[in-house]
Amino acid sequence: MPETSLIVVDPGHFHATLVQAEMYPGLSPLVKVHAPLGPDLIDYLSRIARYNRRPQAATDWRLDVHAGPDFLDRTRNEPPGGVAIFSGHNRGKIERIISALEAGLHVLADKPAIIEPADLLPLEVALALASDRHLVLADMMTGRHNTLLRLLQALRSDPEVFGEPVPGTADEPGVFLSGVHYLHKVVAGLPNPRPAWYFDVTDQGEGLADTGVHLVDRVHETLFPEQALDWQRDIDVFAASRWPTSVSLAQFRELTGEGAWPEDLASWLRGGVLEYFCNGRVDYRVRGIHVRLEVRWDWQAEQGDDTHHALYRGTRCGLAVRQGPAERFRQELYVLPDRDIGTALRRRIVALQPRYPGIAIEAVGLKWRIAIPDKLRIGHDAAFAAFTRRFLAYVADPASLPARERPNLLAKYRVTTGAVSLSRG
Repeated sequence: MPETSLIVVDPGHFHATLVQAEMYPGLSPLVKVHAPLGPDLIDYLSRIARYNRRPQAATDWRLDVHAGPDFLDRTRNEPPGGVAIFSGHNRGKIERIISALEAGLHVLADKPAIIEPADLLPLEVALALASDRHLVLADMMTGRHNTLLRLLQALRSDPEVFGEPVPGTADEPGVFLSGVHYLHKVVAGLPNPRPAWYFDVTDQGEGLADTGVHLVDRVHETLFPEQALDWQRDIDVFAASRWPTSVSLAQFRELTGEGAWPEDLASWLRGGVLEYFCNGRVDYRVRGIHVRLEVRWDWQAEQGDDTHHALYRGTRCGLAVRQGPAERFRQELYVLPDRDIGTALRRRIVALQPRYPGIAIEAVGLKWRIAIPDKLRIGHDAAFAAFTRRFLAYVADPASLPARERPNLLAKYRVTTGAVSLSRG
């Protein structure tokens, strides 16, 4: 079979480079890059060059770069069958996605694919177009390759361990997830710069529309594995709020290298400080189960990196993900029993051990911790490579893409865009 080629379009976010952190069988080392000439493109090229020069597991990417304002026209003229990667500006991304699909290209888009409710119908058009032309359209849900989350899903699916999901109420939801990210961080051993437009929420998107996508994907994949959701009937977003993180000019300079505030951010400046609306909370129901999600962006972590917490309440136990000081800021999975489920839990872990060698149960007071060996814990960068391998397998055989993926993509963005719209009210 002929090799598949990558077409990287306007790579404004470093996630585009993480897709290329390693080489893949059947994927051409020659990559077309179409982008306007500017700092975003230069940052992308620098990262790929470091991959090619690293002393161990060096890559061998060969870039054919066209830098100019006609980058979208060049993308549309690429031969069908390639994979267009969109990672960067989120405003107008859905129009770029549709244009690539019309040209016969598969699409791998960094999250979020859309940031406004008005873009749900264009997203539906894009998914129908991909289906009709036997193309694959996906967003980068790297969390699906997290071993801890896969074990959580396996325990939730065991009725003798978890029971049935508790519907919960608005005051005490059946599911609660939260995530804290940091503006100032290190990626691949180097400080991670951010473009100035990243702080424009009309371009990057607010917190619920951006990192909230991952949380919604985890909830739906866990509660309803292998099931298709209807974005118009199964989802009810009923409460949402948002609040800003304050960013000083000195902090903005440190992250972007810009000497002054861009005019595009003027409406969010208060007393010379940027109100960056990257924090949000949403309450919604999915098939009758109350879910609460909270996303937050702080300046810099005192220890560790981005943190995630979760609680799924079942009729027999709760399943909790914690990542605090007690866990040394590493994600750990706990089982919080409401009934005597010890025998069922041990039986389930034994059944999972051939697939996840070394996992075990440890008693911690009145709860259990699922011990996960370090060799099974996939890091942030490795998760991108695992996701890319899965995506390329779908590209090789589009009929193998699970039928639920397309409707569930719409259901996910119904939550995130609806939450942002409601929070603004």
